[in-house]
Amino acid sequence: MTQDSPAPSVVPVMVPMPAERPYSYAVPPGMAVAPGSIVRVPLGPREVAGIVWDGDGGKVDPRKLRPISQVFDCPAIDAPMRRFVDWVADYTLSPPGMVARMLLRAPAAFDPEPWIDGIARTHALPDRMTAARVRVLELADEGMSWTRSGLAHAAGVSSTVIDGLREQGVFEDVKLPPRPVVAAPDPGYVTPALNPDQAAAASTLREKAGQAAFSVTLLDGVTGSGKTEVYFEAISAALDRGAQVLILLPEIALTHAFLERFQDRFGAKPAEWHSDLPPRMRERVWRQVAEGQVRVVAGARSALFLPFMELGLVVVDEEHDPAYKQEDRVFYNARDMAIVRAHIAGFPVILASATPSIETRVNALSGRYGRVALPARYAEAALPDLKAIDMRRSPPARGGFLSPVLLDAARKTLSRGEQALFFLNRRGYAPLTLCCVCGHRFQCPSCSSWLVEHRFRGQLVCHQCGHTEARPEACPSCGALDHLIACGPGVERIAEEAVGHFPDARIIVLSSDLLGGVRRLRLELEAIAKGEADIVIGTQLVAKGHNFPNMTLVGIVDADLGLANGDPRAAERTFQLLSQVTGRAGRTGKKSLGLLQTYQPDHPVMKAIVSGDAEAFYDKETDERQRAAMPPFGRLAGLIVSAATRAEAEGHARTLRRAAPRAGDIDVLGPAEAPLALIGGRHRFRLLVHGDKRSDIQKFVRSMLAAADKPRGSVRVQVDIDPQSFL
Repeated sequence: MTQDSPAPSVVPVMVPMPAERPYSYAVPPGMAVAPGSIVRVPLGPREVAGIVWDGDGGKVDPRKLRPISQVFDCPAIDAPMRRFVDWVADYTLSPPGMVARMLLRAPAAFDPEPWIDGIARTHALPDRMTAARVRVLELADEGMSWTRSGLAHAAGVSSTVIDGLREQGVFEDVKLPPRPVVAAPDPGYVTPALNPDQAAAASTLREKAGQAAFSVTLLDGVTGSGKTEVYFEAISAALDRGAQVLILLPEIALTHAFLERFQDRFGAKPAEWHSDLPPRMRERVWRQVAEGQVRVVAGARSALFLPFMELGLVVVDEEHDPAYKQEDRVFYNARDMAIVRAHIAGFPVILASATPSIETRVNALSGRYGRVALPARYAEAALPDLKAIDMRRSPPARGGFLSPVLLDAARKTLSRGEQALFFLNRRGYAPLTLCCVCGHRFQCPSCSSWLVEHRFRGQLVCHQCGHTEARPEACPSCGALDHLIACGPGVERIAEEAVGHFPDARIIVLSSDLLGGVRRLRLELEAIAKGEADIVIGTQLVAKGHNFPNMTLVGIVDADLGLANGDPRAAERTFQLLSQVTGRAGRTGKKSLGLLQTYQPDHPVMKAIVSGDAEAFYDKETDERQRAAMPPFGRLAGLIVSAATRAEAEGHARTLRRAAPRAGDIDVLGPAEAPLALIGGRHRFRLLVHGDKRSDIQKFVRSMLAAADKPRGSVRVQVDIDPQSFL
């Protein structure tokens, strides 16, 4: 803990609530605190954990203030992290207390972990020797302390053997420090075999990671080019200089395979950090990261707010992925905030992707970021041949969704003993269920979205709020029996169609909401990698980082799906997703094929993917962004106004619009009813603030919010700087 200065009698404390500034508290006599100390303070009728913040506590008589209750025996939150919290709050227009709350999500970790009961060898000898006792003493004589169960397991004896020796004084009781959640990684555990392109890229990244200086480098490599092995070398360099490392991953589903690859390279797994981690493990990881015991963390976006003691490198894998954007409470993009954190603390960042975001690509081409390219697949494996299937000329059979061209290619693939993937980015069986007698459509009672049929579970589900109901036999509107029909396909329906065409094939459906959760998903991914499936049918979950050695055919069931909305990033996201999916094929060198079912074969996205000319697509899309002054050549902020009634939401949205200051370089669009006008029973209106690249969007929005009346009743206003979603 760094003692920045002697503690005054009054200090500011940042508490984890929507507070715009720290609160002042008195420091009791004899208590020592400094900026960064984690303390317990009274707040209303309860007590909460907070962080002693920078500055003074104000010109207040400490006798009029409530005192700090406790200082936790915990490493302090260092100055760069406190600056980072303030920066994120200022940039996202969020209360700094809510940003600090993300730092304090493991309250049980603020106290030291309890030491463990153990035993150690004394000089005493047992009254008699047995084969079991000999094995125990041979291990114990090496001078190590053990837990009772650990020594018994290592020696292959029962715990009663240990207890007998302990009773005779051969062992004495000792206290052992808490076990590390993971072993320390060894940078020299394996020397990887890299091809010349990989070796050159690794050399550049090692040089960057070996320096305690801020830099951003894009690792731009085609799918299957070995980006992970290359940035592992940068991690090795950072570990060699004594730094901690954070690896951000977009999906929990990627974590298991990634952990094993990391262990193969470094001899130990990194610590995990994501929402599925058990609470006790989260607390232990938090504490050991703060103490510097954990050297590498692989985690989701929230891992960016772990209190690292010596963070010296952040790797953002699949940097383009929308999952890095949080759209709840504090709206932030973890990729962008990782760069800010690195800039504040002075260490390097690596952004890795086969399909970089246009923002990152523009920064790399302009020289703001470095760029390292891997233009070819590892071991000279060829990228798949890509072809568009014009669904107007080769339509599916009546009631089906798979073109005869795709089905024929799948038959040939399976006859060679290889695997096929049918990709559709739509969960469930069908996106809409209706009655063909009266036309009744099943809609969520709390959202303006149709209920998605999940036939495997026999349920209708809202993918916005989570509402579920059983699929009825009769129409609730007209009472007609057996006249409910499913409209459109989801992955479950494609699986049903595939079973009809390939009755003997082993078929696996991969979707984030299938029963069994993450554990089942990991088992099925392992089964696919081992060749224990013939046809895989999946959502975007299958597009990210998986290595399926025997997969040689990828069929995109609806390549047009992502283009059918008003999102200004629709073309870019569709290109990225389809490129990533087709990149699952042929990764081990076998001849492979990617087929895109589309009704728009002449669309620029389809042409770019089929031709393999990614540069042409990026150049065209970048030019369109520049002409429209859209990011990264302009700035956006979204304001989402929600309320219990439509009138309240619309009324306050119009109030905000009228309160907008005059600015020549900034326009306000709206208010307009959001595409998803009702979510969770709350009506929603949106405003979009659009400015030039150098516009002070934050100042403009602050003025707008200050000039408008404060929200009343059920009205809530959320600010989304640099929005990724426009729903």
